[in-house]
Amino acid sequence: MLMKNQWYPLKFDPIYQYRLWGGRKLEHLLSKPLPKDEAIGEAWILSDREDHASEVLEGAFKGYTLTQLMKDNSEELMGKLAHQFERFPLLLKFLDCKEVLSVQVHPSDHQKAYIPKGDTGKTEAWVVLETDKDSRIYAGLKPETNRKNLLEALENHQLADRLHGFTPEIGDAIFIHSGTVHTLGGTVVFEVQENSDVTFRLSDWDRTDPKTGEPRKLQVEEALDCIDFNQVNIGPVKPMVDAQHPNTEKLFDNEHFVVNRIKDQSVFKVGYTNEPTILVCLAGAGTLVYDAVDYPINRGEVMLLPAIIGAGKLQPSHEMILLQISIPPKKLSNS
Repeated sequence: MLMKNQWYPLKFDPIYQYRLWGGRKLEHLLSKPLPKDEAIGEAWILSDREDHASEVLEGAFKGYTLTQLMKDNSEELMGKLAHQFERFPLLLKFLDCKEVLSVQVHPSDHQKAYIPKGDTGKTEAWVVLETDKDSRIYAGLKPETNRKNLLEALENHQLADRLHGFTPEIGDAIFIHSGTVHTLGGTVVFEVQENSDVTFRLSDWDRTDPKTGEPRKLQVEEALDCIDFNQVNIGPVKPMVDAQHPNTEKLFDNEHFVVNRIKDQSVFKVGYTNEPTILVCLAGAGTLVYDAVDYPINRGEVMLLPAIIGAGKLQPSHEMILLQISIPPKKLSNS
C-alpha cells in the first residue's frame, strides 16, 4: 500500500468501443490512435467495469486498474465515500454519434427486476462538443404520449413523431434521468452516467449491423416497462453561474453526480478535501501542481484526484474548458 506522500493525480488509458453508429472523430479529441478501419462510437475514459476496467497510465500505479484501486485502496481513493460504494459509481465516456443511436431507455435504481445483480439503474448527462448539419437530440416524449399510442407509433414506424427532439448547439448540457426515452445523432458529446450498462432498445431504425449482417436485438417490453411517461420535452439545462467564481458554472447537480464547467486562463483551485474529484479537459490544456510536481492535463484527458491528496491548483497554458465532477454521498434509506 502506498503512503500518503506517494499518491498523485491519476490519468487513465481510454478504452475504445466499436459501435455501428460511430465514426472517426474521437481521434481528433484523444491522443491515443483509434483502431484502424472501425467505426468507434465510444471512448470509455473512466470505467470500473469487469469487462472494461480503466488502467492507470503512469507513475507508481501504472497498469493498475480502477477496479483494483477500489478493492485495495478504497480509503485513499474515496475518502469519506469509501464505505458507500463497492465499485466506482460513475462511468465516463466520449461518444462519436456519427449516425443516430437506437431509441432507448434505462431503468431507475428502484426497478430491481430489470437490473442485473451488482448493477444499478442509469441516469446520465451529456455535454455537446461537436455538431453537424444533421445533428439531432431526442430527449423525452411529446406530451400526451402513453404506452398505447407509443406502441402504435412503433408498429407503424412513426416512433419519431412521439419523441421530443431539438437541434443541439456546442456547449449544450442535457440531463437524461433514468426512465427517459432518448437518442442522439450527428454529435460528439461527453457523457457522465451511473456505472451501469443496462440499456433497453425500443427501436434501432430498422437497420442492420454491418459486422453481423443482422439487426440488433430490441427489448421493447422491457423498455416500455421502464419508461417514465412524465419525462417530456427535455431540453438543455440552464447553467448556474457561481457568483463567487464567475468562470465556473454548475451544469448538473443530482443524487449521482455534480458537474461544474470551468472556463479560465488563470490559476484556479480544483479538488475537495477527503473526497475524490474527476477532471475532464474539453479544450485547451493545463498543469496541476501537487506536492511540487507538475501533472499535465490535455484536451480529451481525464484525471482522477484521489481523496487522500485533497485540493490543488491548476495552471492553464491558455484558456481551457474543464469539467470538475464530484460524487454526492449516498442518502440514507428510510427502510
